[in-house]
Amino acid sequence: MTGIQETRPAQTTRWHVVTGGPSSGKTTTVNLLRDRGYTTTIEHARHYIDLQRITGRSTEEIRARQGEFQRAVVEMQITQERSLDPGETVFLDRALPDSLAYYRFLGIDPAPALLDALAGARYATVFLLDLLPLAPDYARTEDPAAQRRIHDLLGQVYRELGFPVVTVPALAPDARVDLILQRALADRSAEGNVR
Repeated sequence: MTGIQETRPAQTTRWHVVTGGPSSGKTTTVNLLRDRGYTTTIEHARHYIDLQRITGRSTEEIRARQGEFQRAVVEMQITQERSLDPGETVFLDRALPDSLAYYRFLGIDPAPALLDALAGARYATVFLLDLLPLAPDYARTEDPAAQRRIHDLLGQVYRELGFPVVTVPALAPDARVDLILQRALADRSAEGNVR
């Protein structure tokens, strides 16, 4: 397990995570949510790679130092999540538990800062997007077996941590967004009826 308290206190944010293995349509989905007027976040692994490439490092050089890479992504994610308003509806392109799944995938011990941050992490819903055909690019270097393994670990980690996981099938991008919004808004409505 994780060594983290598995029972979560009552939901205290309106943050919804959009996650899934590599090439599952996360960023496309988050961009469509942003286009519809919702607050969204960026994926920090790709952002870190982009920042490092500006300095002249190749993706291979960046990924060769996985411990450094994962710690940098965790720091960026922690900073971002701490800056968010818990009362605002936000759709996150990945979240802190994604990092734990990647640490497990890589077979390395998670950074202590990640474990500390996970103990206080709260998300209203986790939308786990079913995989699409793998589309490698400069930042995505996984093969289909790694794609599937990462996807499975993401679902496992979020469930272990006690977050509500909703599987989103491989639909047309707008249909996926409609499904996510229907569920997220229903959750918000239910939350309002409890208070």
